[in-house]
Amino acid sequence: MANIISTAMILFLLTSCGYRPSSHFTPKSIGEKVYTEVEVSLSDPENAVLIKDALNRALYSRLKSLATKKEEADSIIKVAYQSIGFTPLQYDKNGYVVYYQANIVLKFAMIKGKKTEERRIVGRYEFPVRPTAIISNDLRFKAIERGSINALDQFIAYVSSKGLLSHE
Repeated sequence: MANIISTAMILFLLTSCGYRPSSHFTPKSIGEKVYTEVEVSLSDPENAVLIKDALNRALYSRLKSLATKKEEADSIIKVAYQSIGFTPLQYDKNGYVVYYQANIVLKFAMIKGKKTEERRIVGRYEFPVRPTAIISNDLRFKAIERGSINALDQFIAYVSSKGLLSHE
């Protein structure tokens, strides 16, 4: 019985105080139609495809914005890799690395009308490896993809908060 009352109180408080999720404010700051552009890195061209797909999925799933042609877009989001690095986090008793952290630095630029918003974000992803094993290409691509998605989530949160601030 106490659970029902406390749940009802929380719902009442959230609805009565005008609570709105940040995604409610984002369409005004980003628009409904978005063109995405990913700068291809000569050292890792495969990553550009991963990032473009992840960015389009994230825009739709989190913001309900649709990827579109450049001419029809309300805003343009450009993404460029700045650096990719792997940091050892944990060693076994023999001194072999068993846990790494991928650090992916992405530069985002969102252009809407005459306004340009730039942000440099570090996406991180931790992952285990077998002792005495080097990072395989599969693990490397997975880590880069997950770290990049983490950075995309941070950028979307930033854009959402900017949308919230512009409505106050």
